[in-house]
Amino acid sequence: MTANPRIKRVLISVTDKAGVAEFARALSEEFGVEIISTGGTARTIAESGVPVTPIDDVTQFPEMMDGRVKTLHPKVHGALLAKRDNEHHMAQAREHGIEMIDMVVVNLYAFEKTVESGADFATCIENIDIGGPSMLRSASKNFESVAVVTNPATYDALLAEMRSHGGALTRDTRALLALDAFRMTAAYDQAISTWLGNQLKDVEAERSDADEDSEFPAKQMLALTKKQDLRYGENPHQKAAFYQRDEFVGAEHSLAYATQLQGKELSYNNYLDIDAAWAAVREFDGPACVIVKHLTPCGICECDNVTDAYKRAHECDPVSAYGGVMAFNRPVTADVVVAIFDNKQFVEAIVAPEISGDAAEMYKEKPNVRLLVTGGINKANGEVEYRSVEGGLLCQDSDRVAEDPATFTVPTKRKPTDEEMAELLFAWKACKSIKSNAILIAKDHATIGTGAGQPNRVNSAHLAVEQAGEKAKGAVAASDAFFPFRDGFDVLAQAGVTAVIQPGGSIRDEEVIQAADEQGVAMVFTGHRHFRH
Repeated sequence: MTANPRIKRVLISVTDKAGVAEFARALSEEFGVEIISTGGTARTIAESGVPVTPIDDVTQFPEMMDGRVKTLHPKVHGALLAKRDNEHHMAQAREHGIEMIDMVVVNLYAFEKTVESGADFATCIENIDIGGPSMLRSASKNFESVAVVTNPATYDALLAEMRSHGGALTRDTRALLALDAFRMTAAYDQAISTWLGNQLKDVEAERSDADEDSEFPAKQMLALTKKQDLRYGENPHQKAAFYQRDEFVGAEHSLAYATQLQGKELSYNNYLDIDAAWAAVREFDGPACVIVKHLTPCGICECDNVTDAYKRAHECDPVSAYGGVMAFNRPVTADVVVAIFDNKQFVEAIVAPEISGDAAEMYKEKPNVRLLVTGGINKANGEVEYRSVEGGLLCQDSDRVAEDPATFTVPTKRKPTDEEMAELLFAWKACKSIKSNAILIAKDHATIGTGAGQPNRVNSAHLAVEQAGEKAKGAVAASDAFFPFRDGFDVLAQAGVTAVIQPGGSIRDEEVIQAADEQGVAMVFTGHRHFRH
């Protein structure tokens, strides 16, 4: 066997037919390659005037069972798997009339797109490719002799290499093609197993010996596709890249699939900040703006219109807002851009469901600002979150709770007014985005003071009060987790806060309730926390 065997016989069977006729013509006319093909691919090639041998002429067996069985045959897999330098293999091939196949050009049934289209169970099952992955694996296993091609984008480069190597591909190329094929089949199998697992979740839980309350399978796999290399990670000496999850509920309106209208490429830290801002702004039903700096919201406002929401979010902390990223849950208009320009605010990135043509045009004078549109907003759908630790991944359901005041309790003598309850609900949703121990003070549906990321809750309360200043009088506050002692609550009450919302559940709840009653502060217990570690 030569180091780089010349390609004489090729089997082509593709779902994505882009460029396949041209590729087949070059193989046939330039290199004298025999083309074998199946079904619709054979028709496409034949209609372009390229000689093609139908697969059933090779197997001497018809395609059957609605195309389910056509390439699963020894004259196909024997031709792919035979070791060319193994006399025993080659003798058996000659005995059974198996002629070698030197290249397989295959891409798979569009299973993922079928699922995304909302097709029924039976249609999805029919779009699980069997013959394609089998051929890819056979050819890839024998890459020393067989080239396996899965991506139409590689056709031109492969032809160029064949022209330079007398109709052959180098071993390194064949090995890399095999690696691509194995990655493709792994991702394909992952998509199928994830979908089928979701379909059979209830059945599997009933039959499982594991904890019936577990939502997580014993084996967890993730399929990822690299979207871009990043200039660096959190620091310039760290290499980084960004990957999209192939299987993600609601991906169409996520940051990973957003469209960037202008601006520099997103950095590692940009992605983190924008994701934090986008997650926070989705919490609100009314027009809202969230400004994030270094993963911490420094301004949050829900208002009657998106322009005022921006203005008041910026007022929360103008110093920190400079150089931050902004998220909106409504289309960004020219009025919003005018307000940003009036504030002379430097912005790293803006993300919104839509950015109007006028607004985008205005930002052309600031070409480095990154503008991203998601095309919509994904409502909470119980997706799973992942965080890495050394040697593993942590996995949890996303923090989604229906915030229903009817389920809240009010343990204090003074009850919140309707106006205070509306403010408390805003503060509770906003506090969810702040790093723990989180204390947030709000007034008129805007943040006026936050304390975040402190090792104790009383320090967070001091920070929030210091930032709010005199505005704390008559405001409300939220705590993402219970008060372990009354000291943190006392800081808020003494600053003039009139109502506080918190989860409750501390062994010292009675002590905190007593402190509230002593100072005439209304307190609401939600019964659940939003701790963000």
